[in-house]
Amino acid sequence: MPLNCGSMDTNVSQGTIRRVLIIKFGAIGDVVMAIPAVHALHLAGAKVDWVCGPAVAPLLECYPWIRTIVVDDRAILKGSAAERVRELFGLWWAVGWVKYDLCATLYYDSRYRIVTIPVRSERRILLSRGQRGRKLVAARHHCDEYARILLEEADSCRPESRMPLRPERLPECGLPARRAAVRVGIVPGGASNMMRQQTLRRWPVARYAALARELLGRGYEVVLIGGPEDAWVRPEFSGLGVIDSIGILSLPEVIAACDTCDVVVSHDTGPMHLAGLSRAALLGLFGPTDPGNFLPRREGVRGIWGGEGFACRPCYDGRDFAPCLDNGCMQQITTRMVLSQMDELLAERADGKAGQQRVVLPSSMRA
Repeated sequence: MPLNCGSMDTNVSQGTIRRVLIIKFGAIGDVVMAIPAVHALHLAGAKVDWVCGPAVAPLLECYPWIRTIVVDDRAILKGSAAERVRELFGLWWAVGWVKYDLCATLYYDSRYRIVTIPVRSERRILLSRGQRGRKLVAARHHCDEYARILLEEADSCRPESRMPLRPERLPECGLPARRAAVRVGIVPGGASNMMRQQTLRRWPVARYAALARELLGRGYEVVLIGGPEDAWVRPEFSGLGVIDSIGILSLPEVIAACDTCDVVVSHDTGPMHLAGLSRAALLGLFGPTDPGNFLPRREGVRGIWGGEGFACRPCYDGRDFAPCLDNGCMQQITTRMVLSQMDELLAERADGKAGQQRVVLPSSMRA
């Protein structure tokens, strides 16, 4: 299946930018969605320094035009006073001697200004919920919004969306060679970060297990994808002949593992964005978050948006979710719905087609 994961040509309106400093420690999805805009600055001639946490550093290092400045973001955000001071002084020493044309702190919280206290820069950006020019507008894809903000693009008609930018180099994935005609990756965990759990985004793990049993019954291979924190899902797949890669792959290796799959099924979580950088077809499952914000904009991608008819959907406001005790929006998505959309993606792939990204609602499918 062909894959076009480049970025559109752009004119950087703010003039000559020779050096850029990006402050974005994580999370995975935010980093992936910011990369196309930063790449546009690179194409315009800028050298890029990116301050990041150790979790996403291996991914950013797959883009040779990014120089990573790796900090212990856990110490800065949640460490003791001594740990914060030590880590901040190390960062200040790394960036304080460099003259930047643009320093972009891709957070809303003004407390992140402390990270860039000694930075010398002609222009500074901090996201703002009160200024439209520095706000990620609701229901717009964050790839496009990061580009609008960083490149100072006019907020006018933009008929084309930016696509995810595939890394220029990837390692081997380390998974066993395929033995079946079809391999499917599934992401049953995830949906959390250092600052908060976001479990309302998850599709029930029992339904992922039911999906796996159905696929294995067809003779397909099933790969479990996730980080070390997702080990809790393993009991649901006990006794099933799945390929378990949970907690053993780096972020670049996850992309390479997705490359070996025909399709990846995931709710809105970091590995979904990594799958968006791969050559696999992707089926994203959404409920409390808007797929318009987050579903990768490339060919071979489809989303199911559960909670059709719910007055509360979406409930994510960019930071928090509603205090919901039962994510009925995600539970509205049945295993049969997922299988039907996955089968359509597989059929397109078998025919050498790559359908345009689109989102479907439960009413358009049989339960």
